[in-house]
Amino acid sequence: MSHRTRVLSGIQPSGQLHIGNYFGMMKPMIEWQEKSDLFCFIVNLHALTTVFDARALAGNTLSAAADFLALGLDPEKAVFWVQGDVPEHTELTWILTNVTSMGLLERCHAYKDKVAQGLTPNHGLFAYPVLMAADILLYQAHLVPVGRDQKQHVEVARDIAGSFNHVYGETFVLPDPLIDDQMATIPGLDGRKMSKSYDNAVNIFISREELKSRVMAIVTDTRAVSEIKDPDNCNLFAIHRLFASAEEIAELRGRYLKPGLKYSEVKKELIDRIWNYFAPHREKRAELMKDPDALSDILKTGAARARAVAETTMSEVRARVGLSWGR
Repeated sequence: MSHRTRVLSGIQPSGQLHIGNYFGMMKPMIEWQEKSDLFCFIVNLHALTTVFDARALAGNTLSAAADFLALGLDPEKAVFWVQGDVPEHTELTWILTNVTSMGLLERCHAYKDKVAQGLTPNHGLFAYPVLMAADILLYQAHLVPVGRDQKQHVEVARDIAGSFNHVYGETFVLPDPLIDDQMATIPGLDGRKMSKSYDNAVNIFISREELKSRVMAIVTDTRAVSEIKDPDNCNLFAIHRLFASAEEIAELRGRYLKPGLKYSEVKKELIDRIWNYFAPHREKRAELMKDPDALSDILKTGAARARAVAETTMSEVRARVGLSWGR
């Protein structure tokens, strides 16, 4: 590895990945592989907090890996692996737990939000930020691209790193969250943040028929065709602009601001845009899924590379806290 900026982020295999995942996290991460030391992983340990079906989790993990590779992640340029294949993640989590205050975790809004959505409270959900801190600190990451809803967790990682460094001496890099204001929140079909848990997402790799069904369900206002529309407060326009050039967005905005625009026509155009945008990636994904053994080999190689870096960090951590006795 060079001394370039180290960028790290992961994605949960808690279900099929959607265009919010793509524009909010996956596309920016794929772009970072050209200009940083990129560490990108499938966070299957985090998914255990909400997924209790072993077959589903295993299948989703392989599927998410195929999605990333099909969309352009290059395992030669980035370190790409599955979180659970590197046991140092859980080892560091336990060590960090002992320098993490209860108050810090009690202030985390993500836990409260999950419980408010109806998820049964468990320690995994509550201590989720500590595992995320371990993910980040284990690789001494400088930047962590996240959506606004995860910004607090990176700040928690900084706090935990600071506590450890204060008690045991300078050990961890203090990471910074990296938020693209244009992509911080991708709206779903109903205008809320696009999320699997809200069932308002448009998945990346679905049939054209399912794509049509989802896009036609995008909520719009009740203005008549003869009325001028408001592009800046329209879910349909917000999703459309993800797939359009600046010139195309300007043209669509002009249509919104004149009488005669039919939302149904814009939805049909959006179906074509999404379908065509992911067409080459769809073919590549199909090829990857034909050979799951080869896909597994890519992930195993990535895990070995990740573990080499993780072990360097853990050797220092163990020595600092007193776990290296007799060695």
